[in-house]
Amino acid sequence: MKVHFIAIGGSVMHQLALALSRKGYIVTGSDDEIFEPARSNLAHAGLLPEADGWFPEKITPGIDAIILGMHAKGDNPELQRARELGLKIYSFPEYIYQESQQKTRVVVGGSHGKTTTTSMIMHVLKNTGKAFDYLVGARLEGFDQSVNITNAPVIVCEGDEYPASALEKRPKFHFLFPHIAILTGIAWDHINVFPTFGFYLEQFIIFIHKIEPGGLLIYNDTDPVLKKLVEDNKRDDIRYQPYNVPAHTIQQGITSVAIGEHTGTLQVFGDHNLMNLYAAWFACRELGVTEAAFVQAIASFTGAAKRLELLAKNDHTIVYRDFAHAPSKVKATMEAVRQQYPGRRLIALLELHTYSSLNEQFMKEYKGAMDKADAAAVFYSGHALELKRMPPLPKEKVVEGFGKKDLAVLNQKEELVQWLQSQAYQNANLLLMSSGNYDGIDMLTFAKKVTN
Repeated sequence: MKVHFIAIGGSVMHQLALALSRKGYIVTGSDDEIFEPARSNLAHAGLLPEADGWFPEKITPGIDAIILGMHAKGDNPELQRARELGLKIYSFPEYIYQESQQKTRVVVGGSHGKTTTTSMIMHVLKNTGKAFDYLVGARLEGFDQSVNITNAPVIVCEGDEYPASALEKRPKFHFLFPHIAILTGIAWDHINVFPTFGFYLEQFIIFIHKIEPGGLLIYNDTDPVLKKLVEDNKRDDIRYQPYNVPAHTIQQGITSVAIGEHTGTLQVFGDHNLMNLYAAWFACRELGVTEAAFVQAIASFTGAAKRLELLAKNDHTIVYRDFAHAPSKVKATMEAVRQQYPGRRLIALLELHTYSSLNEQFMKEYKGAMDKADAAAVFYSGHALELKRMPPLPKEKVVEGFGKKDLAVLNQKEELVQWLQSQAYQNANLLLMSSGNYDGIDMLTFAKKVTN
């Protein structure tokens, strides 16, 4: 097989390129900019393009598949050449499906918890010795890449609702056709792509109809929007498995969970993670994992990168970093830390960084999201607004949207440093939530400083 990647430098695109090269395919690619760690990863595998840019002469009749990344535009010269030659052109998820038609496909969808749930399934399957391929959106301990394509009989995929490519505007998870599908919950996100909540909901209805006949839909029935959507779109040819928060206890900051007759302690915590775990259990059970094996394996799961990731701790202070940015994710993460450590103050910092979170009209979706914090701040930089070509976001609109009168709203790096340094960290936990980088502040160094 000869495969060419247009925009090979993408975070998952380059991972797929590496996986196919390992499988023995002849892999080539181009991109107009490739950043770390993709550049080093591709170079190490001998796949780094000789020069940045687009080179139509690389597109030849002998290529079996062109894989088009999100970064490539519709007028890309290599894409135009591929069309002229009549070559097969795939978006990333379309190609994943081509490679997995003979496999049992597990697809995890939903507005939140996708990466963690996918990672939990992967962790358990690996620890119980089962062969599987995977596609996940974060670095995971025990796995040296985020995409793997072999001849395994199962593939586990994180199902993103974002568009598949510059040509294919439909969501990625519409192309994976699961045998085992999970929906973790629905909360409006990506408003630049889905301008109304109704349009967003429609994508999940379509996903349900993409489940293979005889398949299984595992869904969170504590989410009223999702529960109604499932009930209103029932199919007679698939099975249904609702889930909620499993039986558990919390003692001295340690959570234990019960699956059937088996109980084990966990390294992750919070109702949202417990529900992710329960969804993962039902998927693993369908793949032949026993209760005892699941409980034993999940006990060593430490979480996906930047999902309630422990940065530093001492006897009276813990600093966590979390990727949370959408309102539902912020609320769930806040509640998890509060529930796990009820006797400690909670200091919470949220950086608004995505298109949705920096939109004045979207602020009302955050109402109540920071209420669990004893001290709370929201930070966003003018630079982020400029990069996204968005209008200024007034501080008073942020306070009004969150509905928390004592909320600190900061948009200067110096203001943020001052706020962090002014907090009392004795018998307190600090929760850092962002998909950005706080305008370049080294939070790991700060975390170590406050826990020394």
